[in-house]
Amino acid sequence: MNKTPKGNRLHISIFGKRNVGKSSFINSFTEQELSIVSSVPGTTTDPVEKAYELLPFGPILLTDTAGYDDTGTLGKKRISKTFEILKRTDFAILLVGLNTFDEYEENLVNRLAKSNTPWMIIINKADTRSKEDIDQYQKQLSSKYKIPVLPYCSLNQDKLNDLKNIMIKQIEDLSPPPPIIKDLITKNDTVVLVMPVDKEAPTGRLILPQAQTVRECLDANVTCIVIQESELDHTLKNVLKHKPKLVVTDSQVFKKVNETVPSDIMITSFSILFARQKGDLSSYIQGLNAIKELKNDDNILIAELCSHHSIYEDIGRVKIPKWLREKTGLKLNFDISSGKNFPEDLSSYKLVIQCGGCMVNRKLIMSRIHKSNNGNIPITNYGLIIADILGIVDRVMTPFPDTLKLLK
Repeated sequence: MNKTPKGNRLHISIFGKRNVGKSSFINSFTEQELSIVSSVPGTTTDPVEKAYELLPFGPILLTDTAGYDDTGTLGKKRISKTFEILKRTDFAILLVGLNTFDEYEENLVNRLAKSNTPWMIIINKADTRSKEDIDQYQKQLSSKYKIPVLPYCSLNQDKLNDLKNIMIKQIEDLSPPPPIIKDLITKNDTVVLVMPVDKEAPTGRLILPQAQTVRECLDANVTCIVIQESELDHTLKNVLKHKPKLVVTDSQVFKKVNETVPSDIMITSFSILFARQKGDLSSYIQGLNAIKELKNDDNILIAELCSHHSIYEDIGRVKIPKWLREKTGLKLNFDISSGKNFPEDLSSYKLVIQCGGCMVNRKLIMSRIHKSNNGNIPITNYGLIIADILGIVDRVMTPFPDTLKLLK
């Protein structure tokens, strides 16, 4: 579990005012000295992340944030970073002092409600006040917000197990993300995974979507054949005695795979599988409808989440813009957002093209989809846009016939 990628961990974030004890709390919770603890307000400036195993639940990612009551020009930037964390927070812990709940907390609560993020309250430094005062405040907050409220002291950890048990009960009720592939296959099926080894393929290893798809195939007890596109025809004709249930390919070799695989065998791509697992396939399919409406000088946003050195064959920065201009015959303008940066204002764009998001959690991708949908800005993803350019969307969406109906 220690090697579980961040994108597959449940993201739990700690929020509160400056000096409410967030850093002490996360140190106490993990029983490690992770965050700097000081009596000076504003000691935590950037979010501090810690991968942690919350047994028996499983892998989580804890994030310590700067106080949302910070002041000054630099303080506003810290607050902005704190609220950015909300976009990828699956579960929030709000730390408060005794009788300190005011407009700052209400602002955060409103943001939690808007982002549909479940949360709980910790009354921190409970050892500094009388039990009667703490009990009264606990009942007041619990009654008002209908969520768990727990007194806690980071110094003695008497209620650490109680806290973890309450958290586990809350997060176990959260809906798990959709599977990658295992609901499309059954025991004894054969799946062929086509993985090109090109300039973007990391030396000596598989990229994360490929590795995770292989793992789900193994979990489903299917026969999983991993090949390059150059071996596909030979594998289908000479290696396999029976036709595979599904062929999954890198989107960049869609054309060759489509031409090689017989029409009675389903094909799709890793990018499309992750469009469903990390995001919302329905929104992405509907986003393709915007391509027919594009005009000269329209702006399109390429949203990539991996921080990487761009090469001349880069799929998002080079190939997709080139192919889309060729398909439409239009002069189109492309902007790139990289990493977790994403424009606050999307109104200047006619389309957003999102990468698969394999390195981040589903909550972050869904926050982008909701932002686009709320602003009536169409959004799609790499795999689907490539399939549309090649004119094979119908085929690569064969595993998802109900969703395909949304394409006009």
